[in-house]
Amino acid sequence: MPWKKYDKDAPHAYTLGVFPTLELLRYQMGRALEVMLHSQGARNEGVNKIHALCRHARIPVTVNDRLVERLSSKENTYAVGIFQKYYPRLNPEASHIALVNPGDMGNLGTIIRTLLGFGLTNLALVRPAVDIFDPRAIRASMGALFQLNFQYFESFDVYRAAFGGHHLYPFMTDGAARLPEVAFQPPFTLIFGNESSGLPPMFRDVGTSVRIPQRPAIDSLSLPIAVGIALYGATSAP
Repeated sequence: MPWKKYDKDAPHAYTLGVFPTLELLRYQMGRALEVMLHSQGARNEGVNKIHALCRHARIPVTVNDRLVERLSSKENTYAVGIFQKYYPRLNPEASHIALVNPGDMGNLGTIIRTLLGFGLTNLALVRPAVDIFDPRAIRASMGALFQLNFQYFESFDVYRAAFGGHHLYPFMTDGAARLPEVAFQPPFTLIFGNESSGLPPMFRDVGTSVRIPQRPAIDSLSLPIAVGIALYGATSAP
């Protein structure tokens, strides 16, 4: 079919780049519909791996420089994977990260990759929230999305009702407990707000609110940095 620029309402999405496409084929091969390659990547080692994986799974591979360039906004994109969107559920027995109204594609992708780095594979997204299937988010995650369970919720109350057994830890600049002093009890949910405004004040009364100690030279840490520090604190305790 004639593939067009990404549309959030379409049933399919794209991986832009060799490595995200390889991650798609390694972890969600059954969702892959087609792979398009750029002729300039013919000698790329990753492209050779893509050929082998697609040949084994009988996934169509075509070389189409013009379409690859049209679908990708960056130069030197040698592969584009097309895959069917899918909607996993969160594991109720595992610990989660909850992002309330995240608004930046790059931040979301970076956070997804950081989650995997600390061994967490469950991400709750509270609407309004960015589209996890946007190729910019997938590219920022370096394909880590394909190893993740993720689920959207219409409100935090809906999430909380679904996972009432989780210990809740909202991260706020005025949180009641300092991160180094918190003993995280699994299964836990680390909760973070929007990049520009953080969590609303009502979250101070949700579970145990946590603050990351920082110097007063800045008003707050960026969301991906805060998530990374929180994950380290929550998963590094003996």
